[in-house]
Amino acid sequence: MARFGTFSIVAVDRERGEWGVAVQSKFISVGAVVPWARAEVGAVATQALANVRYGPDGLALLEKGVSAAEVVRKLTQADPKHDERQLGVVDAKGQAASFTGKKCLDWAGHEVGEGFACQGNILFGPKVVSAMARSFESTPGDLPERLIAALSAGQREGGDRRGMQSAAMLIVRKDGGYDAGSDRWVDLRIDDHPSPIEELRRVFRLYDLTMLTREDPATLVPITGDVARTVQQQLSVLGFYSGRLTANWDATTAQAFSKFLSENNFENKARTDATAWPSVLEYLKYRTAEEMLRRTRTAPTVTGALERGPGADAPGSPPKRDRSTDRKP
Repeated sequence: MARFGTFSIVAVDRERGEWGVAVQSKFISVGAVVPWARAEVGAVATQALANVRYGPDGLALLEKGVSAAEVVRKLTQADPKHDERQLGVVDAKGQAASFTGKKCLDWAGHEVGEGFACQGNILFGPKVVSAMARSFESTPGDLPERLIAALSAGQREGGDRRGMQSAAMLIVRKDGGYDAGSDRWVDLRIDDHPSPIEELRRVFRLYDLTMLTREDPATLVPITGDVARTVQQQLSVLGFYSGRLTANWDATTAQAFSKFLSENNFENKARTDATAWPSVLEYLKYRTAEEMLRRTRTAPTVTGALERGPGADAPGSPPKRDRSTDRKP
């Protein structure tokens, strides 16, 4: 079985009741192997010469109240190939533990902090996991923001020595899944991409707007003045007619904004009080910039005609007829 390089973080936000794992690797579909989590129980990351049984077996032990450190000890001691394994665990109480086998390929190691554990193998060096740890500790916000920030920090220090291919983020909370039908609050996988962490960030932005309600109402932005004018301009760029460009939140603009939210499946972000969530405004800004860039790239150019000069054939036109040969056999 092939060994593969990976860096991951397991973590908990006990105040919000969230347990999660984020991971990146130069390996296809890393999300199908490494991350395991159960709401109000804990989270597990199994990697290097990954023993996938560490996932369900580790969660079963955590559910019985076994501590993270003891789970690591029990799983690795019972495994004859533990020297080639790497493992990170966080439990229901927020205790974390990690293990790096002596035969994991260089550089391999881990760092454990309060409520989290970072681990990786075949990395550029120890700065990868230390950067992940410092980023997780210092990044404001909830667990998704902090986990993605940790992955990005690790990648900035080199990450997996062989490059990038896939990434994943799994976060569980009680009844946090779609329509409260499961505990899978966030379950995203980027299976094959040249920049999987940035793609994970992009997909999470859409997932957040479509599926989650996690923003603080105190951050709502009134759509008045310059904000209203900017929103109207952005909607117009994206093809959502919003009437005259004024600083008023009028009925026409409100309808255009509502249509924008509906067509993007962002109904859970809809407001009727002339305010908007910061995430919606940020996405609107992102989409507008993307559209303007697309128009710039596809705009016709006159450079070629200018270079050819007056009377030159246009690109794709048939060649002019040489009449000097009309009377020749």
